[in-house]
Amino acid sequence: MRKAALQLTGWGRGPASSLEATRPERFSEAVAAFSEPVGAHGLCLRGAGRSYGDCALNAGGDALITTRLDRILAFDAETGIVQVEPGVDFRRLLQVFLPRGFLVPVTPGTFFATIGGAVANDVHGKNHEHAGSFCQHVTELDLVLPDGSGRTVTPEDGALFRATAGGLGLTGLITRIAFRMMRVSGGGVTVHEQRANDLEAFLTAMAVSADATYSVGWIDGAAHGTRLGRGILETAEPCDDEISRHRPRELRVPVDFPGFALNPVSIGIFNETYFRRVPEAGRTRPVAWQKFLYPLDAIHDWNRIYGRRGFIQFQCVVPFETGPAALRDLLEVISGSHRASFLAVLKRMGAGRAGYLSFPMPGYTLALDFPRRPGIEELYERLTAITLDAGGRVYLAKDALLDALTFRRMYPEFAGFSEVLASIDASSRMQSDMARRLRLREAP
Repeated sequence: MRKAALQLTGWGRGPASSLEATRPERFSEAVAAFSEPVGAHGLCLRGAGRSYGDCALNAGGDALITTRLDRILAFDAETGIVQVEPGVDFRRLLQVFLPRGFLVPVTPGTFFATIGGAVANDVHGKNHEHAGSFCQHVTELDLVLPDGSGRTVTPEDGALFRATAGGLGLTGLITRIAFRMMRVSGGGVTVHEQRANDLEAFLTAMAVSADATYSVGWIDGAAHGTRLGRGILETAEPCDDEISRHRPRELRVPVDFPGFALNPVSIGIFNETYFRRVPEAGRTRPVAWQKFLYPLDAIHDWNRIYGRRGFIQFQCVVPFETGPAALRDLLEVISGSHRASFLAVLKRMGAGRAGYLSFPMPGYTLALDFPRRPGIEELYERLTAITLDAGGRVYLAKDALLDALTFRRMYPEFAGFSEVLASIDASSRMQSDMARRLRLREAP
């Protein structure tokens, strides 16, 4: 297939990678393009580009972009199993299946992500504590291995499935994904919002609400002193009411914001306003599925708010046992840095994970965005050190700065992943900027 020279970034808009890309239209073209010779920097796979860092970049190498492989292949209404190509995104599934009473069982916070990307990162959602990760709902995959041979892979296949689920696209080209949708009877959820005035109150409220089907918290990363860790906890339950499915009004950020737009004063004003939008006594209201699951998607190109330099997202998970102390340490460092943005999320996670490199573990996950400015690397190192000391890890789908040694200490099952890669791709055909940064092609 014809290749095009492109400069691509992750969603965080970090440094661009120059590469040669193909964008096949059909399954046969994708398999043919996947089998073509590649250079020393190998080949990476890329979907919609919604990973924040460099896991779908390959500077000096080749990339195969799967967004046009977007057919829904089959659906069984009795079992709820849908079969799709990797370029199908969550938005398409919402539009097609919600009117029929079905919803994806697990979804990330953007419906622009592809299902292929959901497998490659074994994504999680606001219901992880009870529903687990996305790949735990996958029944089988069709995979073209790096040597060009085809394989249908199921969870019962063990090592190859565990290396592909959350495997960052390094085990080969997924051409078909089958997974089980869940039935829903209404158009949305009943959401209860409550304030938490500090971190202890926040964690207590989360523990009391641990049985909620969906749970997510906004946390004020700029707060300090007695207000450290304050925020708003949202819990939600599917409701039978027919909520309007009219598409919400969508906005677009038309230009890159100037670097000074996000500063401690502007962020402090926003966070104070956002905290007080929920009455002190809390509130309960019906919310449509799209608005609840994907609130940021109503603002297209929102990553331009951070300016041309882009941003870094730090997302970690720390165990329940060490979590409260670690969260306090993290928030004190963050608030003291005066760098946190208004996008900050705190959630509980359960045990559900499907792959060697899957992110989740039982505990608390904290995610914050930081404008990419001088000194961000030092801040990131402090945050990862706290996370590592607490027995936690960072989310590779959001990562851009982790070093190889810290990665291996955070992901003790890397040895199993490495063994599979060595057995199916001894020539290191599948590569990426992240794979080189974290030395994923090297033996433990």
